Amino acid sequence: MTGSLSPAKWTILLLFIMAGAPTAQCQTFASLVARLNSLPEPARQAVADSFMNAGHLLPYAESDTLVHFVYNSPATAVSMAGDATGWNPNRVFTLVSGCNFRYLDALFDPDARLDYKLVINSGTWILDPGNPFTCTGGFGPNSELRMPAYQVPPEVSYHPAIPHGTVKDTIFHSALLGNSRHVWIYLPPGYPSGVTAYPLILFHDGPDYLNLGNAANILDYLISEHLVAPVIGIFVPPVDRTAEYAGSSIDKFTGFVTDELMPVIDARYQTSTDPANRAMAGASDGGNISLYIGMKHPEQFGKIAAQSSDVQTVISNTFSTGPRLNLALYIDIGTYDIAELIPMVHGLRDILQSNGYSYQFREWHEGHSWGNWKGHLRLPLMQFFPYTTGMNEPSAKPGPELLPNRPNPFHDLTLIPFKAENGSDIEISVTDITGRITEIIYSGKVSGSGYTIGYHHHQKPGSYILTLSEHHKIRSSEIIQAF
Repeated sequence: MTGSLSPAKWTILLLFIMAGAPTAQCQTFASLVARLNSLPEPARQAVADSFMNAGHLLPYAESDTLVHFVYNSPATAVSMAGDATGWNPNRVFTLVSGCNFRYLDALFDPDARLDYKLVINSGTWILDPGNPFTCTGGFGPNSELRMPAYQVPPEVSYHPAIPHGTVKDTIFHSALLGNSRHVWIYLPPGYPSGVTAYPLILFHDGPDYLNLGNAANILDYLISEHLVAPVIGIFVPPVDRTAEYAGSSIDKFTGFVTDELMPVIDARYQTSTDPANRAMAGASDGGNISLYIGMKHPEQFGKIAAQSSDVQTVISNTFSTGPRLNLALYIDIGTYDIAELIPMVHGLRDILQSNGYSYQFREWHEGHSWGNWKGHLRLPLMQFFPYTTGMNEPSAKPGPELLPNRPNPFHDLTLIPFKAENGSDIEISVTDITGRITEIIYSGKVSGSGYTIGYHHHQKPGSYILTLSEHHKIRSSEIIQAF
């Protein structure tokens, strides 16, 4: 027989061959590309369509670290931009000639979570049509790459069956700044429920922490699961963000928070005025203003969380050369974060370490995004406001208590000090963030009042909750980080 097969006949022949061949899921992606390139060009699109129609989750993760981005529609050029590229659309897809199938191979950390978009024909930015996962940021939704070891934290979702706090809004005018802004207040479930002095946390970029950072969901979940104490949230937006958070209005904005806003909040709500029960949080420049106000007024805010933070020189210099401030801090950064911020945060970590501060530092395989910040907000909340029974009840008798383990974060071994009255029947357990007990490291009666036990961690790296229970009731908890 002479001549060539028509595209329709090639399709029929190839579908027949594919029926007896291993599926694309059972072969490597490289073998799929090699197979496409080995076929006559008229036959390639049918095989590419078959791969796309097989229901593969895209990007196509082939191993713990190898992932393939795929695009299978007509285009003259396709590239990827996102956290991994500094949002530069310079990762160009390879076209299999004779069809629309394009691909981009990439290596990422096994637990990475990254925002990205596809750029079509050098100008049109779109969500990845094969990826069902998105994450909303300040400029709208992005596609979300979830590598195989990444786990979505349960607290970021809305759980209808648990108690929910209420969010109120009001307008505050600042005489210092000459402007007004809405402020939102989160009141925990059951407020006031007999508690006379609730801890509080103030969020800069407040509406973004509520709408993009899912902060109300997170607070509801952590309070419901007894991972944090009931806490009041204050969500404050900027009016002139750069000037107020890191520029010419930073001192006036600081005065607005400490001298104008907080006295009204304290008068209207049952808030604790003890700085050990008052925290502040922010991301990027919002982290900078959190650090700055904490540095200027540790007598008002004793706990500071700065996510992916800008760190101005005046802040690092003060923490480095000034007297040690009575502050506890949480700082973090993404390995795919804005390049200029990474050495700033690393430098601040080193300063805090060398000057004996109480701090927690974490580094994530993520970028400068709300997906990153909301996914780890539980850590400073759990650090600052650990759940204890009898919170703010002066008449309650002192109970057993965990003290901060050292070192933390740790590798393999950490020392866990705790206090308990002579004869107390206690249990110390380790749970993951879903609430599953992974290990019980102490169980029984104690004698004396002060103890330190060594804990060898045998689970995978990550954040865990160390819980001390007495008669099956939780009395104290701490966060531990194993790497």
